[in-house]
Amino acid sequence: MEGNHNIRQLAIAIYTVNRHAKTALDNRSLYSLKKMALDKLIQMGHAEKIGLHFVDNPKFSKQHSTVLVRCSDFLFHSIPDRNDFTTLPHLGKQDHSIRNPHERMNLKMARELLTNFIHPTTSIIPKQKRRIAAPRKGKVRSLQHTQRFSSSYLDGK
Repeated sequence: MEGNHNIRQLAIAIYTVNRHAKTALDNRSLYSLKKMALDKLIQMGHAEKIGLHFVDNPKFSKQHSTVLVRCSDFLFHSIPDRNDFTTLPHLGKQDHSIRNPHERMNLKMARELLTNFIHPTTSIIPKQKRRIAAPRKGKVRSLQHTQRFSSSYLDGK
């Protein structure tokens, strides 16, 4: 995966996975794919950690920070490592005027590209679809032909 064109394709794939993860019901696999790809790009020297940002909507009212990572002309936020707090400058609040370029890529293609980049020998395993129980349509059946059990407690005997 050498060359600026391939690195840009990986950045577009990370952007696509990140965009879909923000609206997915179960986004853990997409965010972990994004993190593993960014970590490998940082190790290879194709991406760099710029600094720390405060999170806009902290969970449980506890302020925490994320790492700002630049890959090609895209910016991503990732979970910081322990040593990031001592080595990276803190940039404060996020600047919402800076946006990533709008690029389009199919989610399936993005997942395959990132999975092949992270683990070159394995192929992508299709995500299993969850079955959601749909409400049954039709009549509600009553229990007409069942035996009746008498209760001595309710009958007063």
